[in-house]
Amino acid sequence: MTLVSLCLGGKFGLTTLTTKTQRHQESLIRHMKKSLSALALLIASFGYLYWDVFAKLAQDWSEDENYSHGFLIVPLALYLAYERREKLRRAIYRPNNVGLLVIVLSLGLLAAGVLGAELFTTQVSILGTIGGSVLYLYGWGPLRIMLFPIALLFVMIPIPAIVLNPIAFPLQLLASKFGEAALVTCRIPVLREGNVMHLANTSLEVAEACSGLRSLVSLLTVGILYGYFVESRTWIRLFLTLAAIPAAILANGFRVAGTGIAAHFYGAKAAEGFIHTFSGWLVFVAAFAMLFVLHRILLWLLPKPLLEPNISSRAA
Repeated sequence: MTLVSLCLGGKFGLTTLTTKTQRHQESLIRHMKKSLSALALLIASFGYLYWDVFAKLAQDWSEDENYSHGFLIVPLALYLAYERREKLRRAIYRPNNVGLLVIVLSLGLLAAGVLGAELFTTQVSILGTIGGSVLYLYGWGPLRIMLFPIALLFVMIPIPAIVLNPIAFPLQLLASKFGEAALVTCRIPVLREGNVMHLANTSLEVAEACSGLRSLVSLLTVGILYGYFVESRTWIRLFLTLAAIPAAILANGFRVAGTGIAAHFYGAKAAEGFIHTFSGWLVFVAAFAMLFVLHRILLWLLPKPLLEPNISSRAA
């Protein structure tokens, strides 16, 4: 009887454990179905609400050369999100109602931007809506994992003119001063009046398009991505991102100086047409080369630890 009781007890215990496991799995499946249904509903609602916003963004990317890199940002953000799939699988999912508050506030920004015809506000609300949705559906853990891909979307948003204009003119003056100094060093006679340089045979104006703002915005984006993909130390990533600013300004100063020297020897045509456009590309290449050399110097001075974490750790 004792042996039979033990066998029966073990059988009933195993059955109870199996039942609990099955219930847990069924509960998990139901939760996943609800979560996926909610996610699908949010994606559909997001597309409906932000269709016009993304259409205007695409128009800005195609018309404003300062932000033509915007076409690459969304695919890159999706790739970075996909790269984090293993961490997302291991994450603890605890939906948080704070996310719902973030969504409501972001939609309020969207409504205010639409009513006030303020494009920047409507576009920035994209980040809040996406981040709030992740927090509401999945919790703080998954949001921390997805923080970088979501934040990266900010660089696709054109900065409003009220912010850019006060920056552009000082950059024009800085580039013209750099050009003047370079011409004087080369013993080329020059008279500078503001952002206009008068040479013996022509005058050159450092216009807003030549302020270096275009290369600054693009190189800042490249600096963020370059630091992310090639460096695992957070402080060096941040340093490389910030170093993109002086690198772009310095490279543009060399461009203005080179244009002035060419105009002195070959006339105003040297500052127009293909040569002018090509020099703009050279500015970007030169600035990126500075960034690359700076990173090499940092690696030489501060080598990575021998037990360097796997490159997938950059998703942190």
